[in-house]
Amino acid sequence: MPLEPGLLVRHPDRPEWGVGQVQSVAGPRVTVNFEHAGKLLINTATVTLDILDAP
Repeated sequence: MPLEPGLLVRHPDRPEWGVGQVQSVAGPRVTVNFEHAGKLLINTATVTLDILDAP
């Protein structure tokens, strides 16, 4: 499933960041707003974010 704004994700190596919501996608650069880490730029060429099921 491709990443798109609004999806809920987790960073597999940083569970302490909590759930994040995808804000924008520009190629491999994805901006995610995490519960406990704030807004971060993730390079999906090196990290595969875990997509969470919708509630």
